[in-house]
Amino acid sequence: MIVIPAIDIKDGKCVRLLQGRKEEVTVYSEDPVFIAKQWVNLGAELLHVVDLDGAFTGKQKNSEVITAMRKAINIPIQVGGGIRNLEGIERLIASGIDRVILSTVTIENPEVVKEACKKYPGQILVSIDAKGGLAAVKGWVEVTGVDAKGLALKMQEYGIAGIIYTDISKDGMLTGPNIEAIREMVENLKIPVIASGGVSSIKDIKRLAEIKRIWGVITGKALYEGTLDLKEAIKITMQDA
Repeated sequence: MIVIPAIDIKDGKCVRLLQGRKEEVTVYSEDPVFIAKQWVNLGAELLHVVDLDGAFTGKQKNSEVITAMRKAINIPIQVGGGIRNLEGIERLIASGIDRVILSTVTIENPEVVKEACKKYPGQILVSIDAKGGLAAVKGWVEVTGVDAKGLALKMQEYGIAGIIYTDISKDGMLTGPNIEAIREMVENLKIPVIASGGVSSIKDIKRLAEIKRIWGVITGKALYEGTLDLKEAIKITMQDA
């Protein structure tokens, strides 16, 4: 399992939202590129970047910052937020982004996912953000009636490279991840699963690492609030490998 630092960008700044609510925002840095370099220096192998403005509006708003980040660091970057057509996917990959994360489009226009997987094998991830087992879209504003596990199985058939699974009720709360829901997702899928939401400490990293075949974990607020040390988390997962 690898530990993946998250950088959420809103209005060009590095922020975190509480349970995805845009009115409950904390700004951690005016310079996301500096933060990206910091995580790389601490040993990060992969960076998770979300354009929050894009997630809410459906149009990427922080492309310049993301491009600058790509030029500044030498590890893979996966990017999500507001990517709802092939053109958006193509722009990101052309700019050097390694993996593109799709979410809302998986429900509103799943053919885009299918086409993207054919055109960019191994580079398309799907983020499934769930509340009460149901998928949420448009920056978590709308909870659909779509079963999260069923959606994951459908996307797996399309040939995606992996699933990012987030329990919205846990995100930004530092209350610990939903271990059972994550384990169920891992056990039902053949593709890699990345857990997200609720990580608060090294104890949570250890608990997640006990799930057989889990591929990675994304953590944001715990790193920014100082309740989780990235170097220590990476060291723990390397020992378990």
